[in-house]
Amino acid sequence: MVSKGKIVIIAAFIGLGGMMLGIIMYANSFQPQLQEVDINLQNVKVLSVNKIENRAELEVDFMLTNPTSVTSTISTINYELYANGQDLGGGHYSVEDVPMTGRPALFPGGNTTITHDFNMIDSPSISAVYDSILKGEPVKYEAKGDMTVESTLTLVTKDFDTFLG
Repeated sequence: MVSKGKIVIIAAFIGLGGMMLGIIMYANSFQPQLQEVDINLQNVKVLSVNKIENRAELEVDFMLTNPTSVTSTISTINYELYANGQDLGGGHYSVEDVPMTGRPALFPGGNTTITHDFNMIDSPSISAVYDSILKGEPVKYEAKGDMTVESTLTLVTKDFDTFLG
């Protein structure tokens, strides 16, 4: 015969397991909505030029749009920046070390702009496009990469490819 104490403990564990499964299923139900968050390259401009080291600092602006009903935030954006088809290098925006309440919020139906400073180094392979950018000539930019979209209970990583110009 099984004692009442064992039955209570077994029932408590079954209830706890069911509750944990319910939380996981509820959190995962938001993943399709988080996939709808969109990123677009909004602006690229020259901030400063170091002619001695052949470097330029660019300001890269990403417009984030949240068409869903879930408030979310972006913790990371990893991207390769291209100008006229030439790879300028990689950029990494991260606020992973910032608590979720301190990150730029993407409210339902809203948008926000995230700015990242990108260091461009002149090299023989990109010298022509490097000069074009510094002279202010029209340049077609492209950013390819992935971003991490987070809500309170879950996160997704989404790939993107966006153009400007």
